[in-house]
Amino acid sequence: MMPGYTETILKYASDDTHTGILENADGTGEVGLSGKDVGKKLAVRFTLHTAENRIKKIRFQVFGCGFTIAACAAVAEIAEGITLADATHIDTWAINNRLKGLPEERSYCAKLAADALQAALASVQNHARPVATTQSVMHEETGARINPQDPLYLQLLDSGGTAYDLVDCQMFAGLLTVASHEAGPVHAAVGLDEDSLRALLTRYFPGFDRSFLAVTGPKKSSTGRDINRDVLGILLSHVPNDTTQSRRQTSEWLARIIAARTAQPGHLWTSMGFFERPRLTEAIRRHLPALAMANNQGMRWKRYLFKQVCDLNGGMMCKSPNCGDCSDYRLCFAEED
Repeated sequence: MMPGYTETILKYASDDTHTGILENADGTGEVGLSGKDVGKKLAVRFTLHTAENRIKKIRFQVFGCGFTIAACAAVAEIAEGITLADATHIDTWAINNRLKGLPEERSYCAKLAADALQAALASVQNHARPVATTQSVMHEETGARINPQDPLYLQLLDSGGTAYDLVDCQMFAGLLTVASHEAGPVHAAVGLDEDSLRALLTRYFPGFDRSFLAVTGPKKSSTGRDINRDVLGILLSHVPNDTTQSRRQTSEWLARIIAARTAQPGHLWTSMGFFERPRLTEAIRRHLPALAMANNQGMRWKRYLFKQVCDLNGGMMCKSPNCGDCSDYRLCFAEED
């Protein structure tokens, strides 16, 4: 299980009962969707349908981590069906109580959800005019998670073989370094079984002393527990067949790794151990070229993959059929700088 994600939090984070947007909403509340915050910080939108001073329907959209999604799902579950007056009392305590406790370092997620709901309630009183608010302290992840001077990263690079692309050696070195700092065995963190991880190390880092990396872990640990199977299926369907066996194997490894890392909070490129966002797109172009071509508008990769899952299952993640006309454009698309 990912660090901090209890069974209760995972249940709410995967509950899509109240996800989406309500047309002709009686109230719309937003946090993190104004000005320079868009696309850089966590963001939440609640839309409400009301009748007889009660919340008849509530839907939410989130740009953020699983903890924020769980907090919003908890808010929606509490709020739907109660009076507008009672809904004003939904605060961070109520959210934490429903989730049986968020990690202390993720308490801002409950604050974000509570603030967005209160903005939506204010919108109801404001004749359905959307109300946008800001959060004074909001999590932002703009830099790489990996330290280029990390001893493990340097040792992996020093042990790299000459038969394979240096760029791929750097990619896997960054990934393994970031994963090594997380709880549990590394193979589970990167979505591979133990044999596959050993094969990857042998191919790209033949001189590496594996005693420095926890390749194995407790028997109860498993790969794929938190991996979205639809995301994995989409990625594997883009593994090229018209290539050598070794390159196909690397492509499959990368597909499984990306699926596992999308389950991590934060930006996918930082979870993958890249120093810059564009390096993720370049890796996908090298090893999953059909997928890179499919995302021809350059949508952020985590959002793109989950949009494909949403479309596959007949859901609706987007509020506009045309990306160029959508007010959330900057949430989905980021400059490759």
